Amino acid sequence: MLVKRVMSKNVVSVSVPGSREKVLDLMRKESKAVLPVVKDDTKILVGIITRSDLINNPDEEQLAMLMSRNIVTASPDEDVKDVAARMIEHNVRRVPVVNKNGELVGIITSFDLVSQALTKIEVNDPVEEYMITTVPTTWDKSPLNVAFESMKQFGLKSILAIDDNAQLSGILTETDFIAESEIISERSEHSSTVGTEGDKWSWDSTSVLYIEKNHLKFTDKVVGDVAVGNVEVANSKTKVSDCAKKMKTLHIEQIPVIGIEGDLVGLVRASDLIRALID
Repeated sequence: MLVKRVMSKNVVSVSVPGSREKVLDLMRKESKAVLPVVKDDTKILVGIITRSDLINNPDEEQLAMLMSRNIVTASPDEDVKDVAARMIEHNVRRVPVVNKNGELVGIITSFDLVSQALTKIEVNDPVEEYMITTVPTTWDKSPLNVAFESMKQFGLKSILAIDDNAQLSGILTETDFIAESEIISERSEHSSTVGTEGDKWSWDSTSVLYIEKNHLKFTDKVVGDVAVGNVEVANSKTKVSDCAKKMKTLHIEQIPVIGIEGDLVGLVRASDLIRALID
């Protein structure tokens, strides 16, 4: 199957020069986590910007400084298996598609590969062979900032919420955190004292340095107020094909995995399942 049969052709992109505010507004309006960046008044791809880029660099305002220039791309006439292998190699979930002139013509995601390619083949392997087992969890009464830091430490885009009985009660994604936060600026004062000696006199000279720093500030809500409840789960023995079909039907990119005894044992993502296309 070729990329051009799977990719999304109506691509939402942003152009340089641009600003953080413009990118964030567009992401929220279009519900996008990633935006290709094109040269102004052209379709020439020059970079890619993600929500993580915005979160991890709160002090930077210019799009040109926020975006990534080392772009993993695909061609419309490539086989989807080759693109899946490239996604896995570079640990990316979304790949811009460009023509021979370097112009943006589409975008292909790990969810596209799962919902439109993987669902068309029969893979009987259980999801436990593809899931990740190191999954961030947090108490559903935890403040959002605490849960966010826990998620960041794992380098993932989601975190699972558990209740007072240590049972799965919800899931939060990076999108949920963005919706409950804002960039604020805080000014801090730092002073230092320098002594100067003369023959008979000495005095202290104090210099003051003011540092202005941006950071994410979350609302006062707790995890349980924001997390998506009634989480769809898979059994560790669920077939890969069945899991792919469930993702497509529910239009979700990740599913918590429950063991035989009902305990949480992992998380399977679309980016994990695309390995089945190669295998």
